[in-house]
Amino acid sequence: MTRDRLAGAARAALGGGRTLATVERLTGGTTKGVYRLTMDDATTAVAYLWEQSENYWPVAEGDGDLTDPFSPGVGLDLFEAGHARLTSLGLRVPEVHWVDRDRSHHPADLAVVEDFPGEDLMDLFRRDPIAAEPTMARLADALAVMRRHRAPSFGKVAQIDNGGRSRAASCEEAALAFALRCLAEAASRDRRIADARGRLEERLRELAAAVSPRAEYSVVHGELGLDHVLVDRDGNPVVIDFEELLYFDVEWEHVFLRLRHTGDQYRRLAVPDLDEDRLALYRLTQHLSLTAGPLRLLDGDFPDRAFMQGIAEHHLNQALSLVSGS
Repeated sequence: MTRDRLAGAARAALGGGRTLATVERLTGGTTKGVYRLTMDDATTAVAYLWEQSENYWPVAEGDGDLTDPFSPGVGLDLFEAGHARLTSLGLRVPEVHWVDRDRSHHPADLAVVEDFPGEDLMDLFRRDPIAAEPTMARLADALAVMRRHRAPSFGKVAQIDNGGRSRAASCEEAALAFALRCLAEAASRDRRIADARGRLEERLRELAAAVSPRAEYSVVHGELGLDHVLVDRDGNPVVIDFEELLYFDVEWEHVFLRLRHTGDQYRRLAVPDLDEDRLALYRLTQHLSLTAGPLRLLDGDFPDRAFMQGIAEHHLNQALSLVSGS
């Protein structure tokens, strides 16, 4: 059924007398289906399908609350808002061939976008760091552009660019609330976190209290691993998976970049003059998020369970190490 519906979407998006020859499901996503469409003349595109059956995350209270920067958001509206903002900043993102807001081809949001067959930047760097250097340098330039942008408020780009606001009074307040939710969720699933919950909460509150006020909000991807960066024919970085694009403290981005990459990878993207207090708060917050999130995914039918359990275990131990002397 999905293939038949994607055939109609492919004709609408690519037209020109072409017909759909093959559909290949691409791996890696947890919130949407990603399919490579290959036409009978070898033209390719990628279909994003935001259907509940493609979303591995169990439903939780607060999902979809745009006033919370860290509430999971899924769908075409967030995709289009992120695409528009990154495009306005001059970043390379996949060209959108066609969107189906009317759900004429499938009973869910659907978009057909430009395809970039081949390695992502993570795979390219691992295979040949020297060949990856120009793309890494351009990605660092793109991050600098995102950092320099100033938004009127913080929160999801889809919310702020539509004239809305976030509930919390500051980035650090929003992060603390998120961290406490993650702590409670992780404690309900793992005894080690439950036993350290008091120390972890105390440390989070200490870190949040140490943060000085600031009102400068940059554009932040939030999950910018090199596996979320494709490479076009000219060696340009192509940013994907930007539905959760935020206006937020730039430190949030760099904590994730440090956690996700080796030192050799991160040094090419590192910047000076980051706020150490914000880095400390956001580091513990993200360790807790990367514990609670994978454990919640494992409540559902996510297929690569050993991989996700490994992520949770690593970040659980990292979080505990930050309060081990308490």
